[in-house]
Amino acid sequence: MAEDKTPAEAKTAQAPPAESAKAAEKKAKPPALEEKPFADFIHQDYLPALKKALSNQGIEDLEVTLQKQKLPMAGNGSNSECWQVIGKWLAGKRQFNVYFPKADIQGQRAFSCSSWGAKPSTIEPFLIDERKITLELLVFGVIQRLNAQKWLAPN
Repeated sequence: MAEDKTPAEAKTAQAPPAESAKAAEKKAKPPALEEKPFADFIHQDYLPALKKALSNQGIEDLEVTLQKQKLPMAGNGSNSECWQVIGKWLAGKRQFNVYFPKADIQGQRAFSCSSWGAKPSTIEPFLIDERKITLELLVFGVIQRLNAQKWLAPN
């Protein structure tokens, strides 16, 4: 009875395997940037994006690094080290730190800034109300925080 099928019916009989192959291709998306291992994400994506965004704000001599260091505050009650994205410019006169106690951008984060080589007086929670942290959100958070300090643009 296969000969009784019209050409249109024959095509629809073959369509489901092709459609399922297309659906499988759509489902096999590459992982999001934020799902990369922590160090890879920071070095390959976050640091370049942060540098570009701050350059667009007029900061030209920015040095941004990822380091594992102790918190820079006396009496913090903890001698443990944590991952820190450290940004310095104006020959080290201005500095910000984004802290990652665990090597995970979705985990806890903190922020501090200081000037003239002084230790920061406070370490603040950073983007704590956000459910999912993205590259754009991490960059925006630093820009917003530095702008609140009036470090990016005058009043």
